Amino acid sequence: MAEGMKVISENRRVRHDYFIEEKVEAGIVLTGTEIKSIRAGRVNLKDGYAEVLGGEIWMNAVHISPYAQGNRFNHEPLRRRKLLLHRAEIAKLASKVQKQGMTLIPLKVYLARGMAKIELGLCRGKKTYDKRQDIAERDAKREMDRSLRDKNARD
Repeated sequence: MAEGMKVISENRRVRHDYFIEEKVEAGIVLTGTEIKSIRAGRVNLKDGYAEVLGGEIWMNAVHISPYAQGNRFNHEPLRRRKLLLHRAEIAKLASKVQKQGMTLIPLKVYLARGMAKIELGLCRGKKTYDKRQDIAERDAKREMDRSLRDKNARD
């Protein structure tokens, strides 16, 4: 992990449901109470996704809990948030999403040099047999590691 970077929330379910083709770092446009909630670790990426609308990327369904000490100016937890990327990056991602049927999914939210960043993954959905194959490979690797450890313990 890079120095000055603190991971706030990670969406581990994505690796089970999707093939991650590419990763992109983006900034997030936030209000004052949202950044305070993020610093407190109150983010849920579970159902989140991003879409390209009018040459901009918007993040939807990411839950940032209301700030506990916030007052009537507190934010709405599931509001749509704008992501900050260069125009060329947006165009490249938009073409891949449109032509290749891929999806933009938030992988993790972190603080880098005091600013909230999000890592977006350009993902392609896995079929059921792909998921079963991944589980079988993981179990086989675990079994091999266990037998090697047991063999080394006996020697």
